[in-house]
Amino acid sequence: MAGDAGLKTLADTCQRSVSQTAETETPNGSTGLALTVQPEGYAVDLHVKVLDEGVVERAKARGLDALVYAPHFTRLPEIRRQADAFSDEELTVFPAREVFTGTWQQRRHVLAIGLEEPIPDFITFDGAMRELDRQDAAVLVPHPGFLNVSLGLDDIEAYDDVIDALEVYNPKQLSHHRDRAQSFTSETGHEPFVSSYAHVRGTVGEAYVTFAEAFEDVAAISTALKNDVERSLFHRDGLSHDIRRAVEWAHLGLENTWGKFDRLMLQGTEPTHPDHVAYSGRFDDVKVY
Repeated sequence: MAGDAGLKTLADTCQRSVSQTAETETPNGSTGLALTVQPEGYAVDLHVKVLDEGVVERAKARGLDALVYAPHFTRLPEIRRQADAFSDEELTVFPAREVFTGTWQQRRHVLAIGLEEPIPDFITFDGAMRELDRQDAAVLVPHPGFLNVSLGLDDIEAYDDVIDALEVYNPKQLSHHRDRAQSFTSETGHEPFVSSYAHVRGTVGEAYVTFAEAFEDVAAISTALKNDVERSLFHRDGLSHDIRRAVEWAHLGLENTWGKFDRLMLQGTEPTHPDHVAYSGRFDDVKVY
């Protein structure tokens, strides 16, 4: 069994969590996918950006029971529609929103699970956190302290009572990012989580969380996360995992060059902009553009 010392030390800083590493995957030549030993418990990849038939096939091959789907700049009704379309008896897709707060230059991302009403991007961080608190959604901090798209320790402490968990591992994070994230959980006492943060199909299931019980709907998983239900954290290791991480980094470079130019210069107003008619002007007082 391959190990990752950085993740194993998480158990020392978060007493209510058990962190382990999944057994080394074995290739499956017939499907081109990789399989691993069936995870024990209810296995959830808590943050993916992609969703199609290939993603569903890969998630099932990895032994996952559920995905949390939170694509960028997509309105909540559409996320719900896609999540429902790709859910079946073997795999549940839970809809979520990674809210893009602030401006492009000073942005902070927050993952919300269990929203009742749509919330736009491009609003102030404080405005977003107040709205998430009002809706009583589970509030997770993806990639804390990562580049310029994350919450820092001051942000987390300022909304200690609203935030429910901090991400301590995804394939994009380097070792110093993971160390920083784990130090944040130690200092604040927040529960940790991991995810694949998959922007490309092959990364789905590279990191996941298991729970003792299954969740029937998004409200149930939101409640579990808000109540700090015990969880176990897993990620893969080895050459295959390193390759997946490199692919995700390459995608990050593309997303922040051509992808950003495309969004800013070619596509016009995002569907999650607070001026969109869907938000009925409710966020005019906190929009940044």
